[in-house]
Parts: sequence; C-alpha cells; structure tokens
Amino acid sequence: MSFIPSTSVTTPEDADQRRAKQPVIVYPVGSLPEPDMDGLVAMRETLVKIDEVIVPPREGGSFSVLKGHFVRFVSVEGPQVGDLNLWNAQNLSERFFSGKTRALHATHVTTGNRLWSTLPYLRPMATITHDTLGWYGFDKDGAGVHDVIGTRCDPYTNKLLSGGNYHHCCHSNLTRAMAQATGLSEAEAEPHVHDVLNVFMCTGFTHDTHQYFMKASPVRPGDYLELFAEIDLLGAISACPGGDCSATHSSDTAACYPLKIEIFRPDMTLLEDWSYPEANGYIWP
Repeated sequence: MSFIPSTSVTTPEDADQRRAKQPVIVYPVGSLPEPDMDGLVAMRETLVKIDEVIVPPREGGSFSVLKGHFVRFVSVEGPQVGDLNLWNAQNLSERFFSGKTRALHATHVTTGNRLWSTLPYLRPMATITHDTLGWYGFDKDGAGVHDVIGTRCDPYTNKLLSGGNYHHCCHSNLTRAMAQATGLSEAEAEPHVHDVLNVFMCTGFTHDTHQYFMKASPVRPGDYLELFAEIDLLGAISACPGGDCSATHSSDTAACYPLKIEIFRPDMTLLEDWSYPEANGYIWP
C-alpha cells in the first residue's frame, strides 16, 4: 500500500522553498576515534582458526568470541543471508544497537565501519575488518549489502500479515540459539533478541514510496564478512528462511543453505598495547 497525500491538505505557496533546504549530516563523525586498520591488517596476516560452527538452513546458531579475536560469517553451498545479534558476553544488557550504528555510519556497513552497543554503554562492540562484497556499493535501485535498516523476520508480523504460524523466522531462530547458549528458557531469552545486522542481505528503499525492499543477494560460496571483537562477545545468527531473499521469507518456500561461522586468534603479542574501548563516559548530573 503506497502513501497517498490527503486531498484536504493545501500545498503552501512556499512549498518548493521549504523542500529546497540543504541537508545537514546529523552526526558528523570526524571526532570519532578511528579504528587502527593498519594494525588490524597486520593481525589478519597471523590468524589461526580455533573454532567453527555450521548453522543449518532455517535455523540459528550461537558463538563466542574473546576480545582481540576475529569472527567470519561465511557463505557455503549457496547464496544465503543471515540475521546477526551481538551481546556483551559478561553483560547481556549491552547489545548491538543497529539504529545508532546506522546513524553513525550508513544504512549499510562495510570494512572500517564499527558495530555500536546500546545506551548507556555506546562503544564499538566490533570493527568490520574485511568484506568480500565491499565491491557492491549501491546499485541503480539504491540497494546495498549488509543493512542495519531491517529488523528481522518474526512470527508476530507474519501472523499479522498472513494469519499463519511459522516457527523458523529469524526472530524465532535467534531466540532458540540465545536460549541454548545461555541456559535461559526461550521465554527468558526472547526479550534479549534485538534488531539485527542483516549479513549478506541486499536491501534499500524504493525511489517512489520509500518502502523497504529486498532483492537477490550477490553473495556466493566463499564470500565472507569478518569482524574484530572489541569486547568479549556472545553472538547468534539465523540462516534466514528467505534464503537469498530474492522472493519471500517466513516460509519454507525459498531455497536455503547453511552459514559457517569461523573464529580466529591472531598473534596475541600484536595486541599487547591494544586500546580496547571503554563504556561511554557520560555521567548523569
């Protein structure tokens, strides 16, 4: 359903002048501390894989990454997107803040961008160190890869729109994975599930109605997104039931494939003087 302006609204005479105002970047990020990409590149030359998790199609999986280590989300077998959640492994109330990440960086993230945590902590949880889809940019439809604008497919919205009950939405998969990782019940785990980084997902807003859309992901087996853990992380990712999200989700219709999670340890001597981010220093008056 597209938005139709009310016919009872009168367009003011200075409408064009009002629309012509120049945009202002909300959060100028020149004062943000830049990640040490040279140091991270040097660390990447020393990586040793220490763990691996395979997430089955239409399921979720969890993983843990110590600060100073790296995690990769890898496409295997076929094009597949994943919905990612991150938590502070020692404090589940500190979790990934997709909205602030979007405001500080962009609607889609890539190498050099950071994944920020919720208030009141607001610090980098992870830095993106490599993105094999970094070549994609933005296409003619305005779509990019790895978005922080979508929420996650969930059974509640599916019930609202279709009337059906589907139990392998990304929200459901993340809830089960989080429960299994923490020992919480699914009812206790569910409130911890939050808006996601849509790994490999190709999305944008339509030019006319500005509606959120998805299209076939350009991901292929061997592609990966790599993060450096700035704090100890607990993570969960769902192999979305939409597969490459070229047609539908919240059903068993799409072709779906596994995702692989790889954990790497660098030469830890390179981190002896590394500066890990502290929680935000704001103090209430």
